[in-house]
Amino acid sequence: MSIASTPVCDESGLVVPVSRSSVPLGLYIHVPFCATRCGYCDFNTYTAGEAAGSPEQWATAVDTELAFAAESLTPTRPVSTVFVGGGTPSMLGGGGLARLLDTVRRHFALADDAEITTESNPESTGPAFFDTIRAAGYTRVSLGMQSAAAHVLAVLDRTHTPGRPAAAVAEAKAAGLRHVNLDLIYGTPGERDVDLAASLEAVVQAGVDHVSAYALIVEDGTALARRVRRGEMPAPDDDVLATRYEMVDEWLTRAGMSWYEVSNWAVANDPTAQCRHNLGYWSDADWWGIGPGAHSHVAGVRWWNRKLPAAYARDLAAGVLPVAGHEVLTAEERHTERVMLGVRHRTGLPLDELDAAERRRADEVVADGLSELCGGRMVLTNRGRLLADGVTRRLLVG
Repeated sequence: MSIASTPVCDESGLVVPVSRSSVPLGLYIHVPFCATRCGYCDFNTYTAGEAAGSPEQWATAVDTELAFAAESLTPTRPVSTVFVGGGTPSMLGGGGLARLLDTVRRHFALADDAEITTESNPESTGPAFFDTIRAAGYTRVSLGMQSAAAHVLAVLDRTHTPGRPAAAVAEAKAAGLRHVNLDLIYGTPGERDVDLAASLEAVVQAGVDHVSAYALIVEDGTALARRVRRGEMPAPDDDVLATRYEMVDEWLTRAGMSWYEVSNWAVANDPTAQCRHNLGYWSDADWWGIGPGAHSHVAGVRWWNRKLPAAYARDLAAGVLPVAGHEVLTAEERHTERVMLGVRHRTGLPLDELDAAERRRADEVVADGLSELCGGRMVLTNRGRLLADGVTRRLLVG
């Protein structure tokens, strides 16, 4: 398929649908580069020498895909959110991220209040980095902290020193970035309650307005999975993970934060602290994923790019959209997703989303104390949040 022609990819059969002007439009841009590979990570990332190509080749391919996206998405409307993820976007440096945003602006109009986020590794940031991205127009930065305990970071193969994330937060705030997020991982083998408490204390003292906290998942194919399989360390314990989640929620609530999605907390008195880009994922918005391995969703059609950066760039250089596959979601699949995502969100799942059988099962979930009814919506209780996936399964299949 030629990018200059009709928006159909011959290999996958993808037809980019007419986008919906009534819902937000987001752009996700995937930066596949990392200095080292963390032992728990199964993201589409590449270190030096892993045939990822150069940042210059990647940037050229991204420019081309952005041009195609702008040509294909109709009706044209301003982009509400841009999220640069990875990988380690901060490896591009402040100047590289500024140029990336300039490229976006060449192809798309940004809404006046657009939320523009980049993920960053604390070790590849500094005052000049934050000054540069703030001047370029970035409004939010998400810093990977994971833990304040050195031995936990070692298990995760993280390279930053325990105190560096808090220092990076201070630098970001001094540069004028209003929204700063810290990511935590809990349940790492060898982590103790006191270690998580130290991490939470560091987060609270840093004064961020958003925290993401995820239970460690041992993904197949990772170095961590191989270590667990060899018996070098235990797999995460579900009961311990539940206790740690409750600990996270208690600390952050006491610090004036409120959960708005099962794994995300934001300052309670500032609605703008919530990540609008992620809210778009959770509320059936449209987004185009730019970069190798990136996923897109427009009006019920989902597609994903080739993972290998070289193949991704080669397709675009040849005038071919680098789609590896796609699916057109059925009404049943879209319903399943709305239930799953609605359950996880603080605003809850609208009861009118459920059919008669699902509504009866919702009443059972309420009777079991896992959710409560609030204004025509089913909202998880504190105990229900620990079993969110199970609640979804009960609603859908009984």
